[in-house]
Amino acid sequence: MHHEPVILFDGVCNFCNSVVNFVIKRDKKAVFRFAALQSNIAKKLLAGDHSSPAGLNSFVFIEDNRIYTRSTAALRVCRYLSGLWPLMYGFIIVPESIRDGIYNLISNNRYKWFGRKESCMIPSPEIKERFLNEFL
Repeated sequence: MHHEPVILFDGVCNFCNSVVNFVIKRDKKAVFRFAALQSNIAKKLLAGDHSSPAGLNSFVFIEDNRIYTRSTAALRVCRYLSGLWPLMYGFIIVPESIRDGIYNLISNNRYKWFGRKESCMIPSPEIKERFLNEFL
């Protein structure tokens, strides 16, 4: 398992790619590493989990060898960001069914609302080292 926190995201989703760019901008300590859910790296990282990358369709956060999904993943990521974003973690007290209901509404409509790419995002040279390669 990888030791740094890892965000797995839908590499063809415009919204998901925007979220990754948002996180990179606010991750001043460069804590996070990233990989597309469609990658072999994601399959390796999720190998011990009972879910398949296909079943995890938009956002997965791996921290301390634990896999978080949906709203819990998003809120846990907020704890690391600069600015007031760590305060968002307070929403963890909202029942997961309510949080995930909102999350699922966005997730299920993300292609319709934001579009999709034909292939996964290719990181710029400035941020390339933040993305996991196939040799993990």
